[in-house]
Amino acid sequence: MTSAHLPVIDLAPLTRPTTNAAALAHSVSQLREACLSHGFFYVVGHGLPESLTSRLESLARAFFAQPDAVKLRCPMSAGGRAWRGYFKAGGELTSGQPDWKEGLYLGSELASDHPRVRAGTPLHGPNLWPDAPAGLRETVLAYLDAGAAVCATVLRGIALSLELPADYFEQRYTRDPLLLFRIFNYPSRSAPEAATWGVGEHTDYGLLTLLYQDGTGGLEVRTPQGWVQAPPLPGSFVCNIGDMLDRMTRGLYRSTPHRVRLNTSGRDRISFPLFFDPDFHSTPAPIEGLPAAADDHATRWDGASVHDFSGTYGDHLLRKVGKVFPELAATVLG
Repeated sequence: MTSAHLPVIDLAPLTRPTTNAAALAHSVSQLREACLSHGFFYVVGHGLPESLTSRLESLARAFFAQPDAVKLRCPMSAGGRAWRGYFKAGGELTSGQPDWKEGLYLGSELASDHPRVRAGTPLHGPNLWPDAPAGLRETVLAYLDAGAAVCATVLRGIALSLELPADYFEQRYTRDPLLLFRIFNYPSRSAPEAATWGVGEHTDYGLLTLLYQDGTGGLEVRTPQGWVQAPPLPGSFVCNIGDMLDRMTRGLYRSTPHRVRLNTSGRDRISFPLFFDPDFHSTPAPIEGLPAAADDHATRWDGASVHDFSGTYGDHLLRKVGKVFPELAATVLG
């Protein structure tokens, strides 16, 4: 099974303890080739129930169909350091330019007495749940658990593709992963002149992204052969590696720029990106024994190198997200 441009990988051999060695080796080999060539791939055989995804999509459409005044009852400005809540279309920036999408920022549900919440750790805390539609909270939390399990499976395969123990990333970075989840709506109505993309060109900050997209399409990926479309494939998710995996593999597995076209389909486009990132307090380090690849900062979308920063993943992430919502960052994170 293949798409026109990006590989499709069956995760089933990585999820079944009785998988024969040949099937497992084939999936791991496919993952390695996908990470070397594109940094983007589809996954099937993932085990995430289609019924759960469909239910969440229906609830998301119901939420976004409400008037702005209703949606803004849970604004990001009320989310505090947890960085949760709703933002209006045009309220998020990529490279300083407004994206033409609206969204609900969510993540792992942590109670107010959780040690990291009590300590004021940014991006940790309770979610801001809308009053309607009913069932959104329960469905999101179920989806987060299921999606995180898929991400953990992919990372085990990626570890094996690097000839590392399957639990390499879990032992060092993802025993307590930072899970950030977005529900995005790309309106079909005309965008203001300042918004030229649904989402501008960017790379993701962390380890791995798992993306559900509805049937509308619009995702584009920059490959060595140029920009290609990543159309929705029934029953699949799109995976891409982020800047931290680029850093850990010394550039062997590159984080790939991608973007989303303005939605002109006549129907709102829904997507669910789940970011499976290192523990906020972990310090991402290059994997020993891997040779360093050529420095690519001059050709990156942001002109930055993912290999030359120091500090924790949280330090890196806060510098990045502060550029996405600069006014909120100045108010909440200081």
